[in-house]
Amino acid sequence: QVQLVESGGGLVQPGGSLRLSCAASGIMFRIYAMGWYRQAPGKQRELVARITSGGNTYYADSVKGRFTISRDNAKTTVYLEMNSLKPEDTAGYYCNLVPSIQEYWGQGTQVTVSS
Repeated sequence: QVQLVESGGGLVQPGGSLRLSCAASGIMFRIYAMGWYRQAPGKQRELVARITSGGNTYYADSVKGRFTISRDNAKTTVYLEMNSLKPEDTAGYYCNLVPSIQEYWGQGTQVTVSS
């Protein structure tokens, strides 16, 4: 059974940093592109960062230069380093394959950016 378990969210002030982790199990992690998605209240879920099996990365314009996605295939974990956080980054953050698989969505981790 596939499990994607996100962690690392929290409350942070504007300009602060957080590091999210997503531990994967039940899949051949190293062969898949992985992504971090977020969903703010009243908005659709969006892809904010993607990393291919080969390590190539993509970022949404809204996070480019501030967020960094990485992966550790030995630990079957994907990370999202978030710097210079803004209130508009407030959302639930989820990991999944790219493209996403409906059945693989986990509980996510909440990030709140507020003073």
